[in-house]
Amino acid sequence: MNGRRLLALIRKEFGQISRDPSVFLVAGMLPVLLLILFTYAVSLDIRHIRFGVVLQSDSSAAHALAAAFTGTPYLHVTPYRNRQSAETAMLASQIRGYVVIPMDFRARLQQKPPIAWVELVSDGTQPNTASFLANDVTQIINDWRTQRADAAPLPITLQPRYWFNEQVESRRFLVPGALAIVMTIIGTLLSALLVAREWERGTMEALLATPVSVAEILFGKLIPYFLLALLAMLLGVLLCIHVFDVPLRGSWFALLLITAVFLIPALGQGLLISVISKNQFVASQLALLSGYLPAFMLSGFLFEIDSMPWPIRLLTHIVPARYLVVCLQTLFLSGDVWSLFLPNMMAMLMLGFFFFALTWRKLHKSLED
Repeated sequence: MNGRRLLALIRKEFGQISRDPSVFLVAGMLPVLLLILFTYAVSLDIRHIRFGVVLQSDSSAAHALAAAFTGTPYLHVTPYRNRQSAETAMLASQIRGYVVIPMDFRARLQQKPPIAWVELVSDGTQPNTASFLANDVTQIINDWRTQRADAAPLPITLQPRYWFNEQVESRRFLVPGALAIVMTIIGTLLSALLVAREWERGTMEALLATPVSVAEILFGKLIPYFLLALLAMLLGVLLCIHVFDVPLRGSWFALLLITAVFLIPALGQGLLISVISKNQFVASQLALLSGYLPAFMLSGFLFEIDSMPWPIRLLTHIVPARYLVVCLQTLFLSGDVWSLFLPNMMAMLMLGFFFFALTWRKLHKSLED
């Protein structure tokens, strides 16, 4: 490898980047748009569910229980005097469920032992919300019962603690995962257009007429996009910290090192696609199908890998974003855990070696043809 020829190829690639606005759109605007989308539009937090309380009893106990439902930020309560009104509202999707406090609620409480009941009706078309309502309503009723003066005190008090994500906010682990998706798109998509663009424009033949080697072509094209992807990651992390209020508990050194290691398989995969397709449109479609979709579905970003069927779990091991998602979530939520980082970085390096070996062989074959 000749250093002067390599620097000339790098300068040539930077010149093409500066004249191509689509590169800045993908590397600059796309991370911002995707992070905003994943932060505010995609959320697993269930808050302010539209909920109804049918209060059929006028007793003080019934009113106290009805007031307990308004004291939680997870429910947006609408009162009703009869069941028919609540049913009509749920059929019209105005509420997602309701509870019924019956007319004889006070009398049932005064029995020995008390056998008062409260009925919960929820919309089963949204199973997650229905399950959350059942758990939340049960917790509210239990809390109300323990706070009553005539209720026997519980011998054990449970004080929950949440490690790593004390606020229990889904964006604290969604945003680091979104960074992995952004890096996959940037690394795979941009590099997929590299060689394909040269073949389309007819400049590859002119490049091959020069004394440059295959290694110089590969490195000369990848180094500028490698640096561009690192800058995009820095931009995304700064947005996470200062705009989306997601703290970075790990070090910047670990962040850059993990990102650099991940870019090896990401750029290698995109480069392999560009060598195979030799067409920018086909290369971009293959990059989205083989890079973005597996990263979104099989990386653990939204869907837990442990809950997938075992054949799909095996398939996730060849998705580079799987390893980056784990590393970034640990880096943001916990800190530098090198015992977790190193095996994942080794897996990414192995995938990168595999992609570059295939690219080297395919490009050599293309040159011979």
